Amino acid sequence: MSRIHLQGLTRRFGGVTAVDDIWLDVADGEFLVLLGPSGCGKSTLLRMIAGLLAPTDGRVLLDEADITHLPARERDLAIVFQSYALYPHLSVARNIGFPLRARRWSRDEIQAKVAEVAAVLDLSELVARKPKELSGGQRQRVALARALVRDPGAFLMDEPLSNLDAKLRSSTRAEISGLHRRLGATVVYVTHDQVEAMTMATRIVLLDKGRLEQVGTPEEVYDRPESTFVAGFLGSPPMNLLTAEVVPDGDALRVRAADLDLPLGITADTPPRPVALGVRPEHLRLTTPDAAGIRGVVRTVENLGSEEVAHCVVGDERLCLRGARPLGLHAGDPVHLTAAPENLHLFDPGSGRRLAWQPVPSFSHHPPPLPHPAPSPI
Repeated sequence: MSRIHLQGLTRRFGGVTAVDDIWLDVADGEFLVLLGPSGCGKSTLLRMIAGLLAPTDGRVLLDEADITHLPARERDLAIVFQSYALYPHLSVARNIGFPLRARRWSRDEIQAKVAEVAAVLDLSELVARKPKELSGGQRQRVALARALVRDPGAFLMDEPLSNLDAKLRSSTRAEISGLHRRLGATVVYVTHDQVEAMTMATRIVLLDKGRLEQVGTPEEVYDRPESTFVAGFLGSPPMNLLTAEVVPDGDALRVRAADLDLPLGITADTPPRPVALGVRPEHLRLTTPDAAGIRGVVRTVENLGSEEVAHCVVGDERLCLRGARPLGLHAGDPVHLTAAPENLHLFDPGSGRRLAWQPVPSFSHHPPPLPHPAPSPI
């Protein structure tokens, strides 16, 4: 497998910048997921890696070779599209072997390689069928097999599961992840589905408006989002974000608003400053009315089977609580909530970037090591 290096990759369409100065290294054998909402530039970025779209600026390197201006057919990359792109008049075997015929392999070599790849993807019993005789999940496996048969340096996948129903998406996710583990393949995978990203990726690249917001493992981007965009994009429901203020309380700090009062677990002396307070719905817990915390009113309660989500209002802002069913809450109930300091996140209300405490005392957008005993997520 191969490494991919993106150096200042940019693509503009007229006055619109679809991809803005992306620097990124994809390690050999990594499963890297490009994640973000529709229109964030992830498919444009993948198409530039594939050679289907020329960059306005920047370079693409495969291992140490500059492939920026190589045509797609000369790049050692295999692409799997959302639409499968199978030839309807050819059998599964001939669809899988098509790239090898284009390379003028012998018939015996093609048959042996197709049989090998079909066995890996559990397609051996389907090789004589035509695409119209296959289910959506089977067609997607054929598209994967056609990419795999080339032994490429890396696989590029552009939302390959979006045409499948929920059950097939789940099973095919597991198949792709298992294939990656067995082959040690380098994969760059585009999706807008955070479940796919969280369950399949070794690292996630979050994009917004063509810009790179955060790169990290699934645990890192979920547990320590570096911006309000990341906090609000990941999670179902996503992280609650509330307007508040950090204020001193003796030698400690608290975060406060009209219906909110929580300790931060930080000992310091600093002037008050506005913040956006983040807390995930599953990290909130019910408390008594006389305890400090968050006061709100329940608007609706959703039954998710084993869990419930209570949608609340706190002042003029919305907040979600997620927990095991039954929560014991109903529409119109007053609700009193709290959260541990280590589950609170602070963001700059202007830039949206994460804030981390420094001993100076001030806040910085570039998180340094936190002094003991400050909780690590803040």
